[in-house]
Amino acid sequence: MPQMSPMNWMFLLIMFTLLLIMCISMIYFNYLPSPKKFKLNNKKTNFLNWKW
Repeated sequence: MPQMSPMNWMFLLIMFTLLLIMCISMIYFNYLPSPKKFKLNNKKTNFLNWKW
């Protein structure tokens, strides 16, 4: 089996890291913003109920 050139290894490394970053960001945006939005809505409603 012939050896791969360094540019091919670099290309593979970049492709795998981009794939990993994309998967992690998809997981982050699927799971984390929902509780944050819910908490922000609760804070807004609680804040609007104050009588100054």
